[in-house]
Amino acid sequence: METRQLEYFVAVAEELSFTRAAARVFAVQSSVSAGVRALEVELGARLFERTKRSVALTSQGEALLPRARAVLDAVDEARAAVAPGPHLVRGTVRLGVFTNLGYLGLPRVLAAFRERHPGVELRLTPSPAGSTGLGEDVRRGVVDVAFTGLDPQDHPGLRYTRLTSATFVAVLPAGHPLAGAASVAPGDLADERVVTTPRGFGNRVVAERAFAHAGVAPRADTEVADVGDLPAFVAAGFGVAVVPADMYEPADGAVAVPLDAPEAWSLGLVTRSHPSAAAAALVAGLLDALGGEPVPR
Repeated sequence: METRQLEYFVAVAEELSFTRAAARVFAVQSSVSAGVRALEVELGARLFERTKRSVALTSQGEALLPRARAVLDAVDEARAAVAPGPHLVRGTVRLGVFTNLGYLGLPRVLAAFRERHPGVELRLTPSPAGSTGLGEDVRRGVVDVAFTGLDPQDHPGLRYTRLTSATFVAVLPAGHPLAGAASVAPGDLADERVVTTPRGFGNRVVAERAFAHAGVAPRADTEVADVGDLPAFVAAGFGVAVVPADMYEPADGAVAVPLDAPEAWSLGLVTRSHPSAAAAALVAGLLDALGGEPVPR
């Protein structure tokens, strides 16, 4: 088995296209196809389902993918360890992200990281299942590092680093009876229609814990994929919302009132127990730029 074959396999698995994979690894498509076929023959397993219009991983391919990535990471680390001159971290880091991280200045932070570690290639990828999905992506090896809005106990077996923490605000229509209140308790919203994010998103999971702690369960009437859009939906009359204060985006016709609840929303990073050198360097860089601290497992 050759590392080049594994590189072709991982590229096709991530791009789900032999054409895009070939462009990514700077090879002709026929070489990529031949390399993947040779790997399938050597393993005695079909790794992809191929049609004229699509490429998809088989169950065997899904099982191989995290292991292939681990091999390639180990090869990168071995090369870096014996390279002449100053030690240079090399490799590819797949970073799981979600929307509404603009307040972190993430492009600037990642640009500074790339300047310090020019041998590391970054690939940012979202998850439609929010923080829950990103945690599973780390566990399955789909991504190496992921932002999360869930707590450490929600990611058993993963290494968690806390970056920031924020209280919640209740987002209310400007004409709501509680719009001018100094604070709002979860119980005050018991009978309200709630605009929220899809299940699995960290802000929703933690907000629902706050409601449960207060013994209420407001009805999630409308789901919106972007936390930043929630205030606009509130202003349009869809209901009320509860969002982390750091993620609140002002909207005409909506106001934010502090939520009087002990629960707080934390932004963190998760990796597998033994991340690659490149992934560990990214976590250290984000920790240095954004503050925070590792959480003991």
